[in-house]
Amino acid sequence: MRTVGLPLACLLASLPAFAQPSQELQLASEVRRTAAAPAAVAPTLDGDVLGDPAWMGVPAASGFVQTAPDEGLPASERTEVRVIYTDDTIYFGIVCYDDDPASIIVTDSRRDSALTSSDSIQLILDTFLDQQNGFVFGTSPGGQEYDGQLINEGAGGSGMGRGGTSFGAGGGFNLNWDGAWQVRTAISDVGWTAEFAIPFRTIRFPAGREQVWGFNVQRSIRRRNELAYWSPLPRQFDLFRVSMAGELTNVQAPADLWRTLQITPYVVGEGVQRTDALDDDIRTNGDWGADLKYGVTSGLTFDATYNTDFAQVEVDQQQINLDRFNLFFPEKRPFFLENAGAFTVANSGGAAFNDPSQTELFFSRRIGIGDGGQAIPILGGARLSGKVTDSTTIGLLNMQTDEVFGNAGNNFGVARLRQDLPNRSSIGVLFVNRQATGDLAASNDINRTYALDGRLGFGQNGTISGFAAKTETPGLRDEDHAWDAAVDYNAQAWRVRLGYMEMGDNFNPEVGFVRRRGFRKVDGGIFYTYRPENFLKIQEVQPHVTFNRFWNYDEGFIESSLLHMDNLWEFNDSSILITAWNIRKEGVVRSFTVSGVPVAPGAYEWNEVMLNYNTDASRPVTIGARVQASGFFGGELLSYGPSLGFRRGETLNVRINWSRNDIDLPLGSTITNLVSTTVAYNFSPRLFAQSLLQYNDSADLWSVNLRFGWLQDANTGLFLVYNETDGLGAIPHTSAGRSFILKYSYLFDVLR
Repeated sequence: MRTVGLPLACLLASLPAFAQPSQELQLASEVRRTAAAPAAVAPTLDGDVLGDPAWMGVPAASGFVQTAPDEGLPASERTEVRVIYTDDTIYFGIVCYDDDPASIIVTDSRRDSALTSSDSIQLILDTFLDQQNGFVFGTSPGGQEYDGQLINEGAGGSGMGRGGTSFGAGGGFNLNWDGAWQVRTAISDVGWTAEFAIPFRTIRFPAGREQVWGFNVQRSIRRRNELAYWSPLPRQFDLFRVSMAGELTNVQAPADLWRTLQITPYVVGEGVQRTDALDDDIRTNGDWGADLKYGVTSGLTFDATYNTDFAQVEVDQQQINLDRFNLFFPEKRPFFLENAGAFTVANSGGAAFNDPSQTELFFSRRIGIGDGGQAIPILGGARLSGKVTDSTTIGLLNMQTDEVFGNAGNNFGVARLRQDLPNRSSIGVLFVNRQATGDLAASNDINRTYALDGRLGFGQNGTISGFAAKTETPGLRDEDHAWDAAVDYNAQAWRVRLGYMEMGDNFNPEVGFVRRRGFRKVDGGIFYTYRPENFLKIQEVQPHVTFNRFWNYDEGFIESSLLHMDNLWEFNDSSILITAWNIRKEGVVRSFTVSGVPVAPGAYEWNEVMLNYNTDASRPVTIGARVQASGFFGGELLSYGPSLGFRRGETLNVRINWSRNDIDLPLGSTITNLVSTTVAYNFSPRLFAQSLLQYNDSADLWSVNLRFGWLQDANTGLFLVYNETDGLGAIPHTSAGRSFILKYSYLFDVLR
């Protein structure tokens, strides 16, 4: 224990040297409000807010306040927000004044790509004024469309402004929600402007014509690392803190516009050649299917799907497993991730504390994707989700898969109920059922999960969250439970967390995900944020200590223990340096292999030293480097790899990553390499081409994925996809060969 106490004491002892003057953010004593105004005519959607008569005479909301870099001070540039509405659409006209328009930064323009490295605007609409949930819309000067759904103020992982794919069941922010809306931008000598047009049918809101919505706007000025908000926030929070948002009043929403009926049919053609088969003939086939969306009430939506197809979805990023536990691959399919927040269970948020995606009680990737990543045809399904009252959310899902590979089909049913309570609190229940169907099904081939979860907010900064769950599997009795609880306190400079989790050996959520079973775990952390003034060109320092320890459920010995001591240094030039020291223990009961090299049972202890550096991600050329030197299960591990990024404006983005692991264990040695290259070219915000080339010598596998997309409303449109894979290695169900897919989908808004 002495080795643990010494570095911990050294790190904490250094904090007084960084003591900063007390600077409390001066929040508005009253909730900020701005009113929407009726428009006689709709604005011309071209980004020209200042020159369009529709915006003339509309009062502007302004007075943005910084959270970074100078917390509590007025924003360095003026921002004006105007809101108007017609019979069917609400419009937001935003003027971002800038005294140096030539320095405006735009790094990408493809839909839902990251906004963190660009100048940007994001706005949030808490349409039910429940101070926990909402819709997020954003753009950059390049005119990209960025949208998502917020659940529980982002609990379980914020991800604000990041691009890509939501993890798990949606976490706290579901980026894969794609609404039908438009935005246009323009850069001029005053700065840049944006016009958002969001049809009322795209969002859900309470019944009744006159609406008051929670509302906030964030502006990012990338070259200054500046974040500013219309409704001021303390620096520990972001746009997702809707309980501290302002209000948008006088929204005259037509009473019947929640009635929506959208039908999205698709047609798909595919040519496939399997080079590992007895013959390598090219086989062609075609298919069709459709999705339907219907607004049942002002807050409740019914979705149905027939012969669901996901040909346009990006392929998984390959990973190298350096441990004995399961790898997590995120859900990427739009049908499952839309409204995923309705099925999200509150948990302790361990992903931020060195335990990524430990437990997902419902993980939709188990539907239609086999254990080895192979596609299982989905015959169809339906979902009913949304608000039944202003504070009650339900989610009902039923999906049916086909018989394949000589295995029975399966029916999946999920039921979720969550009741929102005052002060960021909620309570909910979850039921998940999988049952084999068809002639090949056994009568006892069934699995069920039951769960109760909750979240309790105290004050402005504290939360207590967790769940209790039980599974039902024929042949597995007793020790089939799991429960999890944590308390988190997040102040302006300090964040403190402590949690406990327990999972029995027979806890078996087959329509969920667990990294490991049969353990008791304690975890926690202390974070400190310091912003020095004129010290070594450092903008922010984040020293922190986190820990977790897993004990075997039955025997009580230590399975894993990690003490993580880290410091993140963010410099004025936006480069980031991360220095870390880990102290680890691992207790191995059963032998396993790392890239083919066996690890014998035993107790292991070692130290790890890590260094990670990345230059400013908004620059045309970015460079990163990572190195880790450590012991490793009785041997040694040297892990390192560079990364290189290049972009030309918002149109061309190139990224190369190389990860190398030099593993020397008592029973053998090996070297693994994982290389990936991504090239994306955006002809416009809705027209793009993208390639992903990956090579994994640990699995003896390389693959290429080429995608062309011509997007229309709500991420529908024309997709051309080419996939090629060579090498089987250790990846099950992976077939060598190539395929070419052409898919077209179109959104019919029947009632518009």
